[in-house]
Amino acid sequence: MLAKVLLPTLAKGVIVRRPAMTALAERFQVDASAVDVMRSLSERYGPEPLRLRVTGRSVALVLDPGDVERLLAESPEPFALATREKRAALEHFQPHGSLISRGAVRDRRRAFNEVVLRPERVDAAAVARDEVDLLVRHAASTGVLDWDAFAPVWWRIARRVVLGSGARADERLTDDLKTLRGNANWAYLHPRRERVRERFERRLREHVARAEPGSLVARGGSVDEFVGQVPHWLFAFDAAGIVTMRALAMGGSGAAGILESARLWPTTPVILRESTALTSWHGTWLPSGTTFVVFTPYFHRDPVRLPHADRYAPEIWPHPGDPAIVPFSGGPGVCPGRDLVLTTAGAVLDGIRSALAYEPLSEPLPATLDHFRLSLAVSLRSAAEATRGGVTRL
Repeated sequence: MLAKVLLPTLAKGVIVRRPAMTALAERFQVDASAVDVMRSLSERYGPEPLRLRVTGRSVALVLDPGDVERLLAESPEPFALATREKRAALEHFQPHGSLISRGAVRDRRRAFNEVVLRPERVDAAAVARDEVDLLVRHAASTGVLDWDAFAPVWWRIARRVVLGSGARADERLTDDLKTLRGNANWAYLHPRRERVRERFERRLREHVARAEPGSLVARGGSVDEFVGQVPHWLFAFDAAGIVTMRALAMGGSGAAGILESARLWPTTPVILRESTALTSWHGTWLPSGTTFVVFTPYFHRDPVRLPHADRYAPEIWPHPGDPAIVPFSGGPGVCPGRDLVLTTAGAVLDGIRSALAYEPLSEPLPATLDHFRLSLAVSLRSAAEATRGGVTRL
């Protein structure tokens, strides 16, 4: 089970994706195999969480959609978001993040995130339109829109939205963050890169102190509060960029296109919670300190439970009708930047789709999709009838 479900996910990279492993994962469609394994486990063992054999630990794999709903709804007590694995990974680059905090500290940091990440604080759609215009011109001149062209533009948008236009060209900031996130993929197994983190934090602090009007850091908190939380916001923007590129490939549009992309190819493939008390599941008691594992691709793409499992189904949003379809998590731990991401990514998606014509991916959509190797053959919409585009793999 571990070999077909969890190990491929870890190999692809949970905190930052590894291109070579992501390519292999697409080649062998590892998520399709993982969904099949999860389905067979559910049929064999029933709905209660399946205890995994992990020496010295209590670990349970969640198999029932209703249990996913309960786990998320009853967070952070008795199901804490700050699991030991999550802390070991995220402390590499965001030691003060709300996601790895507990108790009153977590409540205070979470409240700060909820206030600052409101989409009305920044005109993210205007920033997106501004940068997308340059991307469209480049793609129209080359006839190709691929990840290598898309990613730099996406990061310029992210830096401007979060820190202001003064950070637009600061690639060193996000490159250092990427290095730290790469270390975080190894969690306990990689030593802390303190010098890199100090350099990253120093650059970040300079941008935050500028408090550029129109950015998320313009007001509403101290420099230290922002410096503690911004690394996670930038981390989340990376996942949002992946979602947007995949949404483009399947021909999605608007917020529903972004939500469907995140359903079809979850950028958080594993949701973790750690119990702080003894809990009962379908008549079975699990001890305090149990780590619960939710493998989201199974719950999002189970063809037995979902008739739309492998197709683009924007009609299910905003109410997907299944408690285990959680592209932005759920309950009190739901992503506080959900609406901001949908606004920003939706504007990018619609800006590109309105300007460029291309052929989307055909259905059924693949279970594993390597965004690094997506390449869209595009043309300006004014010339769409003369030149039809196509989606290819490099």
